[in-house]
Order: sequence, then structure tokens, then C-alpha cells
Amino acid sequence: MLDVALTFLVNNFNAYLMARTGGDFGKAELSRLVNDQGKWAIDQDHIGATLINIEEERVLKEQVPETRYVNGRHVVLAPPLRLNLHVLFAANLKQYDQALKYLSYVLTYFQAHPSFTQAEHPDLDPRIDRLVVELLSLTYDQLNQVWTFIGGKQLPSAAYKIRMLVLQDPEADVAVPLQSIDTEIHGR
Repeated sequence: MLDVALTFLVNNFNAYLMARTGGDFGKAELSRLVNDQGKWAIDQDHIGATLINIEEERVLKEQVPETRYVNGRHVVLAPPLRLNLHVLFAANLKQYDQALKYLSYVLTYFQAHPSFTQAEHPDLDPRIDRLVVELLSLTYDQLNQVWTFIGGKQLPSAAYKIRMLVLQDPEADVAVPLQSIDTEIHGR
């Protein structure tokens, strides 16, 4: 589901980018930014989008398993896992001013499109109710830590929090029906 949500966002951004640039520019791609040898994994003249963190949305966390009646059987589903994804968009262009220009497209796109729903975007996977995109303001220390753990030299970039992807195992555990209730009081 992570791949579905992020691919959706990147594809929609690419459509926006194509409309704004007329195809003069490569595209955004969902990829790690640096390969195992420490070289850029994203092509020159492309924007890379990579997942840098996953956080659980604890405020809305459900504690109780969900019970349903499906096909004549009582089933129990684990509580849904609500996630926020932190995604870094980095512009890998030869000319610095062009990298800033294309990073500006990222910023303006998500500023103009802060949320995605089925009603507005029929291509959004039906398992995803809504995605909300919020710019993260990283401090210098946080930015340094992000690029250090990515393993590359800093590129012009912007980090976003994508709220809220809900994951739930579709395979339910079948609940055993209650056969009897012991009403005797023991120990007296």
C-alpha cells in the first residue's frame, strides 16, 4: 500500500510537471536517492522522491480489534494501522538554478493540491480514503541528519508529511462462537 500511495502522488505530480514544462524536463521518479556505492540513484535532470520515515498516527489509534459478520461467519480484524509517511523530493540537475526551478514546481504543486480524495481523483486506489500533504520544515540539524543517513551530498530538496495511510490486514481471524457461559460461582 505504501507503493500505491507514493506512486499515485508521483504520477499526479508528473502530469502537473508535463503540463507546466511541455515535457522539457525528465520527470519525478519514486526511487532511493543514492545507490550502494554512494552515487546518485536518480537520473540527471530528474526529481527523486524517496520515503525517509514512517510514523504511526497514535492520536487516532484504535485499541480494540474490529469485528464483522462476513459470509455467515463472525470474523475479527486487527485494528487498522494509521501511518504518516515522510517523503523527500530532491532535484538532481546539473545547473543549480534549474534544480531550484523544478523544486519550486514540487512546492507549488503540493501547495495547490494539499489533499487527495476519491471524489477529486478517481485514479486514487479505492483502499485509500484520503491523502493529505503537508510541508515539513526541517531544522539545519535535521536536514544534515537526513542527508547523512541517505548517504549523499545535499541536493535542493523539500520534505513532506503524507497523512494518513491506513493499513489493515484483509485476512481476518475467524472468531470461535461462544458455546456457553459458566454462571456458577466457584470458591464459596
